[in-house]
Amino acid sequence: MGKRPDDLARGIRSVLDQRQVEVDVVCVGNGWDPATAEPPLPAGVKTRHLPENLGIPAGRNAGVPEVEGETLFFLDDDAFLPSETFLHDGCRMLADRPELGLIQPRVVDPTGLTSPRRWIPRIRKGDPAHSSAVFSCWEGAVLMPRRVFDEAGGWADPFFYAHEGIELAWRVWDTGRVAWYAGDLEAAHPVIDPARHSYYYRLNARNRVWLARRNLPVVLVPLYVGSWTAIQVLRWFRQPAALKAWFGGWRAGWREHPGERRPMSWRTVWRMTRAGRPPVV
Repeated sequence: MGKRPDDLARGIRSVLDQRQVEVDVVCVGNGWDPATAEPPLPAGVKTRHLPENLGIPAGRNAGVPEVEGETLFFLDDDAFLPSETFLHDGCRMLADRPELGLIQPRVVDPTGLTSPRRWIPRIRKGDPAHSSAVFSCWEGAVLMPRRVFDEAGGWADPFFYAHEGIELAWRVWDTGRVAWYAGDLEAAHPVIDPARHSYYYRLNARNRVWLARRNLPVVLVPLYVGSWTAIQVLRWFRQPAALKAWFGGWRAGWREHPGERRPMSWRTVWRMTRAGRPPVV
């Protein structure tokens, strides 16, 4: 959105400085024209201007047709790559392990602050350097084969913000592949509070309902939504204002149309269950 020019410049430079790979970079402006950036973007960086803010997932999707290459890498404007071999190492991992359809790296704060547990997308967090299969992803730095992205249907445009990383991971599993947390790859991002967004609580709930309605077999929809409703009530029962906003989003999730429905197969449900996370919580 053009509000963090220094961070944006740092992130783009960290991609352009990658070694042993060829990069094709586009900067998508959500309600902002990157061609007017000050300072100007580096030579060779393409721009895509979205006249209005369509939300984070739609913004990412809008950049994909603008670039070439067999592998896609999505990077938020306030993140960057500390290592100049990040993309080479990630692409090598995808080549060596064709069962992988998505890689999320370990995320660290560049100033040394302790990274939030939410950046490790698994129930049993454990050692951040430990790699494992996962069923969601932190969306700020994601690497995946283009063909898998296309098969999965891309990011969830209607979500605007929140939980699009869960849907993308689920749909990667539904292609027969695995979403992977790579503790040996590192991306940098400052520690921030997601609740800083005024719409955080509402979209958190609405998109949780939409996630189920878009992706689960009908019988599992109430189980998934019900389990997360119970979890949120237990988490926030001392925060009535947050719960009020959350339930406003919860109701919107049932009333409003969630967009395309692509229920995962029961085979995928079984694979996810065997891997440790049935899609009911």
